[in-house]
Amino acid sequence: MDKNWSLWRTLTQDHPVCRAWRPEVEGAIYHLASIFFVVGFMGGSGLFGLLYVFSLLGLGFLCSAIWAWVDVCAADIFSWNFVLFVICFMRFVHIAYQVRSVTFAREFQVLYSSLFQPLGISLPVFRTIALSSEVVTLEKEHCYAMQGKTAIDKLSLLVSGRIRVTVDGEFLHYIFPFQFLDSPEWDSLRPTEEGVFQVTLTAETDCRYVSWRRKKLYLLFAQHRYISRLFSVLIGSDIADKLYALNDRVYIGKTCHYDIRLPNYYHMSSPEMPRSPLTDQIRNSRRYCHK
Repeated sequence: MDKNWSLWRTLTQDHPVCRAWRPEVEGAIYHLASIFFVVGFMGGSGLFGLLYVFSLLGLGFLCSAIWAWVDVCAADIFSWNFVLFVICFMRFVHIAYQVRSVTFAREFQVLYSSLFQPLGISLPVFRTIALSSEVVTLEKEHCYAMQGKTAIDKLSLLVSGRIRVTVDGEFLHYIFPFQFLDSPEWDSLRPTEEGVFQVTLTAETDCRYVSWRRKKLYLLFAQHRYISRLFSVLIGSDIADKLYALNDRVYIGKTCHYDIRLPNYYHMSSPEMPRSPLTDQIRNSRRYCHK
């Protein structure tokens, strides 16, 4: 206790007090270093934010080292600032290498800037997602899936073009860029279940899409829970968009068709068939034109 009190007394009372302030101001290099520090600490997050921070802090420490060497002539001040400058420079080079190594094909660049970057997904995380996928071309009038034949073994996201969705030859809706091609199928099956498409997906134009194999994507989800939650949100939002697109259609005629891609929905060929109150409620809320 006495030792701590003695140290406190030395710092507060016995330490020499500045009796007179220096009339002149420090040189321009010292003030430039301070400006670099202020601007550098205003940097953001992510890889590019770290590049911004370490570049400006490194310049600030370099200016401080020059100021200590030229104006103050203090070896200790120069040494500390120079060491900190070297640390910032090494961190800048390391982060710049990470950014440089994260390169993608054009489709992935468009996909990242349009869908993932607005959600705050970093480039390293997106790189992990992209490495598990492949880019596929689908020519005009070729089918991505056929009703009752194509197995549900992948998840795909349209990058360019337009896909037409039909059931028994009847039009349901379109799939546009940055929408999943098979989100209802993916959501309707458990990881251990298997199934086939109950709709036909046909390319109306030349299309490009990014595809993940089902087993490989589930393995990625098991390794990265953050990516699993991300895809859960994206798929849920995509299904909601498809439901709203179907809800805009109006029932006309004697028969009605339900979007059987969604769980518990089916095709009813005759309105005279016995229906429960729940069936009537579903019919009124999710029916569309029979042309």
